[in-house]
Amino acid sequence: MAIDSDVLVVGGGLAAVAAAVAAAREGADVRLVSHKSSTLRQASGLIDALGYVPATEPATPLREGPPTAGRELDRDEWPDPEGPLSDPFEGIERLPDSHPYRIVGADALREGLALFDDLAGDAYRGGHTDRNALVPTFGGSVKPTARYPASAEAGLASDPRPTLIVGFRSLTEYDARAFAGRLEAAGVPFDVAGAEVEFAEAFRADTKVTRVAKALDHDEEIEGTPAREALARAVAPHLHDAEDEAGGVERVDRVGFPAFLGDDRGDEVRAELADRLGADVFEIPMGPPSLPGLRLEDRLYDALADAGVRFETGNPVVGIDAAADGRIETVSVDRKGRETPYGADAFVLATGGLVGKGLDSDREGVREPVFDLHVDQPADRYDWFVDDAFGDQPYARFGVRPDERCRPLDADGGVQYENVFAAGGVVGGADVAREKSASGVSLATGVTAGREAATEANE
Repeated sequence: MAIDSDVLVVGGGLAAVAAAVAAAREGADVRLVSHKSSTLRQASGLIDALGYVPATEPATPLREGPPTAGRELDRDEWPDPEGPLSDPFEGIERLPDSHPYRIVGADALREGLALFDDLAGDAYRGGHTDRNALVPTFGGSVKPTARYPASAEAGLASDPRPTLIVGFRSLTEYDARAFAGRLEAAGVPFDVAGAEVEFAEAFRADTKVTRVAKALDHDEEIEGTPAREALARAVAPHLHDAEDEAGGVERVDRVGFPAFLGDDRGDEVRAELADRLGADVFEIPMGPPSLPGLRLEDRLYDALADAGVRFETGNPVVGIDAAADGRIETVSVDRKGRETPYGADAFVLATGGLVGKGLDSDREGVREPVFDLHVDQPADRYDWFVDDAFGDQPYARFGVRPDERCRPLDADGGVQYENVFAAGGVVGGADVAREKSASGVSLATGVTAGREAATEANE
């Protein structure tokens, strides 16, 4: 017997959650099935919409010669992407027609961001404006982003207040002094200094940031001192040193930490540290393991439960079990080695792209493994990439090609299955890493696919 629902969402990331909640809010009975834990825990926790419009043509003609030599370009032969954009919506019209934003429309991005605001609640900022914020991130870059955790709010690059960046060599590879130097080089409008402090030495060398976060949550004693007090004591001398180094700055008004200032009680931890230090405290999003990503994952999966969506992880969809008349009837789900049919009136595929394994690739080509959907790609593998690492890489845009309802199209441009919809990284046409648009594409296509899947199921 098949396990049935109105809409079955395949995937576990931001696009899958957006699609599932959007479908549930249209009255559909929704089930979500994912293979692995969400990739949200590996992400920064920032929600980007569109930060840059990449150049699609080199500044000088391609050199003559065989395929590989003909694509060797120096970095300065490619014009820089346009940006950072202050208004992500203003840049949409300059994207190619094949871009997901052009296909589903700017209103879909607005709807996706509105849905995210509703699900994230007071844990995120940025919903008050269409404009991007500039958020410092791990490595010293400043990222244009549409929504950002409340824990990062005091660190926005548009804020001119003098800043101290704090690092812990024994805990992360995060180098606070180098980070501060890169921020200065990026032209931020504030004085910034970095300091490495001793605090995490009390923990084992292999301690994860989640362990330190829990210690701060519960204010555990570290060598006889409560964790929050111990951290403030470790930072305070460097705060005064930074004020001296700034030359004429009366005080440093804010302090940035790697993002591990508590998990369940982060607001409380930051408030106490701010009180003890006499300066605003903010977190800087880091690479994995990402506490902001974990916090966001928890909040979004709570939202799934609140919306009445049933979900399960660890059970991959391994292929089509039955199809008829241009429609999928059931798919096969691997449940601990046993294939079980899952039926639905409509399906949403949100398994990610090449990085997330939603697309498979080998020397023969790139394929979508669940529904065997058509993936646009050049027949010649030399046309998949350019040798310049900084150039416009065609493979970054590989994925299924959707119509305006997010139904994947076949090689001839026809709808491949009437009741299958695609969302997120599996959708092609966007170079989300260069554009800083991954979350926005997931939300825009997720909302569209979920709503359309519910409509299909209700017909």
